[in-house]
Amino acid sequence: MDDDAMPARGRRGGTPPGRSGGRLADEVYDTLLGQLMSLRIEPGSRVTIDVLARELGVSQTPIRDALNRMEAEGLVVRVPNAGYRIPPQITRHRFEDMLEVRLLLEPAAARRSAERASLAQVAGLRRMLAEMAELEEGSGPTAYGAFGLRDAAFHDLVALSAENQVIREALARLHSHVHLFRLHHDSQVTHLAMAEHEDVVAAIAARDPDAAAYAMRRHILRSGERFRRLFDEVEDADPVGVEA
Repeated sequence: MDDDAMPARGRRGGTPPGRSGGRLADEVYDTLLGQLMSLRIEPGSRVTIDVLARELGVSQTPIRDALNRMEAEGLVVRVPNAGYRIPPQITRHRFEDMLEVRLLLEPAAARRSAERASLAQVAGLRRMLAEMAELEEGSGPTAYGAFGLRDAAFHDLVALSAENQVIREALARLHSHVHLFRLHHDSQVTHLAMAEHEDVVAAIAARDPDAAAYAMRRHILRSGERFRRLFDEVEDADPVGVEA
């Protein structure tokens, strides 16, 4: 854990006067997210509340709150009686499997969203794009990681507005966006994803099911191509050490 990654107030210990425990938990969350996305916290490693509390100079409560939030988002896995574990990096084989499942489910969800989304849900998708645009302008692994989580929330809202709970639950269990955005910090990924998301929302807002399905399928295929290149680069560098 890099000491500089935590704001100065964290290293002094305790909760500063006038700052709520919830706000401190948010800052701990941001710190851990940045460490996770920059791979300072290594995939597959184990983290515990008491160790993190000592390293960050805060009480266990904001650490616990931050880790509970990260568990819900698929960023960490709770290990009974042993703290938390960072999920291993996704393998190429699992990446290809997830891509196949997404191509089966998400264009169908976008089609149904164009047919069923309420005006409030369409407005929510547009607000989410605005939030992601602000994150796109940020720098560093924390902003990139936050963009990845908003990306996941965007796809979840499309599935929610499709009114198909089975598709939504299946996509949530994949945690695909979390796994993909942990692979590599690349601002080009966020820039290209934004334009593709805008095409999806435009088709949903226009109530054009065919266009929505097409836009979503194109987005997933292009996203797959971008992340597939990362596996190609690793395999070219170390053809023996890459897990299939």
